[in-house]
Amino acid sequence: MRIIPAIDIINGKCVRLTKGNYDTVTVYNEDPLEVARKFEDHGMEYLHLVDLDGAKAEGIIHYRILEKIATRTNLKIDFGGGIKSDTDLRIAFECGAQQITAGSIAIKAPEVFKNWIALYGPEKIILGADVKEEKIAVSGWLEESTQTVIPFLQEYRQSGISYVTCTDISRDGMLEGPAVELYQKIIASVPGIRLIASGGVSGYDDLIRLNTLGCEGVIIGKAIYENRITLRQLEQFNL
Repeated sequence: MRIIPAIDIINGKCVRLTKGNYDTVTVYNEDPLEVARKFEDHGMEYLHLVDLDGAKAEGIIHYRILEKIATRTNLKIDFGGGIKSDTDLRIAFECGAQQITAGSIAIKAPEVFKNWIALYGPEKIILGADVKEEKIAVSGWLEESTQTVIPFLQEYRQSGISYVTCTDISRDGMLEGPAVELYQKIIASVPGIRLIASGGVSGYDDLIRLNTLGCEGVIIGKAIYENRITLRQLEQFNL
């Protein structure tokens, strides 16, 4: 299982939210590059980079931060937040993203998103499935759609998607454990999916559970910043 530390960006700073609420911003570092280099120094190969300002806006905002981290580290970056057009997608890849994560457009403009899968291939495009009570949420989690998660993922699996990052919004930033039952249901219901768990990771034992469950990767944010999981522990997990 891949370990994928997260950096979320607001106003150019490394932050975390609680349950996706923009009124709960905690700033952990003024310099996202410094954080990324620290991850790399501890053996991390991957990074989940999220433009939270872009998620609320009409498109990507912090692409220069993506470019800076991509050119000054060897981390393989998946980038999300604000990717709402062909132009946004092009900018993300040109600035060094190895993969992009998009969710809102998969709901609001499914034909555009399916075209991205066809053009770039399933290794480059990650479907972001942000879930609240098993309903998909969009626009930086500020809107809830009518789509339920399992049929949504089944449809996109048929359209060629391979990687899915699923975040249970109610658990994000709460350090109360990941949505194991939801992930079990997804893995059982959507054969062949490469599921990346996100949200709620509170300690090292959660990583063992998710690995046993069959998750392809796990995104870890607040647990690192609050020292619930040390980077040394993550180094050992990667060995």
